[in-house]
Amino acid sequence: MKRIAILSDIHGNMPALEAVVENIRLREIDEVICIGDLIGKGPEPAKVIASIRKHCDVVIRGNWDEFILNESDRESIKWQQNHLSDEDNNYLKQLPFCFEFMLGEKFIRCAHASPRSVHERISPFHPLEKQETLFENSELTMNICGERTPDYYIYGDIHYACVKPIKGKGILVNVGSVGNPLDIPEASYCILEQVGKSVGVQLVRVPYDKEAVLKISKEAGMSKIDVYRAEIMECIYRGNK
Repeated sequence: MKRIAILSDIHGNMPALEAVVENIRLREIDEVICIGDLIGKGPEPAKVIASIRKHCDVVIRGNWDEFILNESDRESIKWQQNHLSDEDNNYLKQLPFCFEFMLGEKFIRCAHASPRSVHERISPFHPLEKQETLFENSELTMNICGERTPDYYIYGDIHYACVKPIKGKGILVNVGSVGNPLDIPEASYCILEQVGKSVGVQLVRVPYDKEAVLKISKEAGMSKIDVYRAEIMECIYRGNK
């Protein structure tokens, strides 16, 4: 039976990515999919892009991968932009919006955030009516099954891993974050496994050396290290400060 690893939101955290790549290597995984936010926040955006290109079979874009290509007055954004090459930028620019496939008889859709935009944030704590919209088709989705909507909607963005059945719609899966989790301070990804006609979902947590990434951040002269430390060590989202 086919087994697929899906990861998201690495955010330039190379020690976390290395830990996840090694964890995946030790399992019988047939395909690896990255669903966006390779860069931003962390100290090694270029190295993460290179690693993702090497280890992932499919890569789609996230909100950071999109807006990092635009001019900004924010110091933290400029720092990230100055540490990306033209080749890195061109790679991010060509990343598709979503990826869809069949696993057994189940229709799987992967996108970074909502099926309408990489910038539309919907969490499992929003009203049910809003969560249900994650299963809708849009002009940006591939719609490989025509008007049929997905049985599983796989996304990232919120850095909070969960599996949630939505009655009358399907299974909502957030894979969490490799490099910047905001629920448990360990790298997170998920494994989809074909089980007969159905699909099993496993959320995986991987410890990694957080002190190492903080050391790299300081040595690189990264901006807002105090805010970054709070996020990766204590899961305190910078948007709440």
